[in-house]
Parts: sequence; C-alpha cells; structure tokens
Amino acid sequence: MLSFDLRFARADFLLDAVADVGGGVTGVYGPSGSGKSTLLALLAGLLAPSNGRVRLGERVLVDTDARRFVPAWDRHVGLVFQDGQLFPHLTVRQNLLFGHARIPAAMRRFDLSGVAELLEITSLLDRRPTLLSGGERQRVALGRALLYSPQLLLLDEPLSSLDDRLKQQILPFLKRIKDETRLPMLYVTHAHSELDYLADRVLGMERGRLQPAVTE
Repeated sequence: MLSFDLRFARADFLLDAVADVGGGVTGVYGPSGSGKSTLLALLAGLLAPSNGRVRLGERVLVDTDARRFVPAWDRHVGLVFQDGQLFPHLTVRQNLLFGHARIPAAMRRFDLSGVAELLEITSLLDRRPTLLSGGERQRVALGRALLYSPQLLLLDEPLSSLDDRLKQQILPFLKRIKDETRLPMLYVTHAHSELDYLADRVLGMERGRLQPAVTE
C-alpha cells in the first residue's frame, strides 16, 4: 500500500495530493501542467515536498513534521520516463544491470534472464541503445527499472514519444509486467486508451489536485 498526503509550492503552482493506492495499476490522468509529473517526482524522492508524508508499506519515506526524508537512491522505487533515458555508452546488458548491481543480493526480486525473457529483449543484450528502435529502448528502460527490484513502479508517460504502432507493441508488455510481477504501479498518461487497457483505477489531476479514484 502506498499512502501520501503532500503539498508542494513553486512560483504560482500549488500541488495538494492525498491518496491511498493499493496493488495493480493506478492511472494518473490530467491536462499538461496539472502536476502529474511533479507528483511522481515527489514520490520518487527527486523533489522534496513543502510539507506532508509518504508511506510505502510499513516504511515512512517522508514526514516533514519529523524531518524525515529518505533520498531517491534509498527508496527502491523504479521510475520510467517517456524517453527511456538509457546510458548510450553502455550495452543493453549493462544498462539493465546498472541498478541491479547496486542493491544487496538478498533484495533482488528479479534476474536478468527472467526480465529479458518477459520483455523479449534477450537478443538485444549486446547492442548499444543507439542501435535500438524506440519500442526496444522503452522495453529496456522497463527492464532496468524492474531489475532494481522496486517496491513501487512509477511510469511518467512512457509511451508518449512512440507512434501508435509502437504503442500497440509495448502495451502488452506493460500488461505482462502488471500480471506477472504484481508490482504496484502509478501510470501517468494523457491517453484514455492506455488507461482502459491497463488501469485498475484512475486518479484525475486538475491544477495540482487529485480527484477521487474511479474504478475502470
């Protein structure tokens, strides 16, 4: 279970977000500038809230009253951006194992061969990211996030830079991740069709405020 009660102020923007999120895929839907990506950055630890709390399972990640802020590197939260953000000087294998190699063996929930098979990227392991298609890069980015063994997976418009053909290729892999890993996922998108396919519930965001969840 992910629970958060957050406020974040910047210039003329104020985010005020409160929710309890269970397992499965929770979609976060709203117009550009409504605060969706800011919310993910706060949950990932890339931004610090003005005040509030974040709890993931039994672990308190943020509590401004208690002056507690767990940094991003210690949250074990996977984050996938719309452009993948792979390291171009590393092979696919090295990209996949980047976070995996930095966590204790006892915390590793997934292995390279299993993730590569799940995402059908085994044949790509020795390539560089510059030799991959857009869809292949996103699958590698998803694999890298999974191999970090996250307790929560945050996806920030992961398909927005792809054309419709590639989106239709990637969506089944996201569904497989949902069904086979059972990780709680927050999925930010502008596309109703992606939410219809993946989401168990949807949180609407408007001008920095979350609306009640809607069961899909």
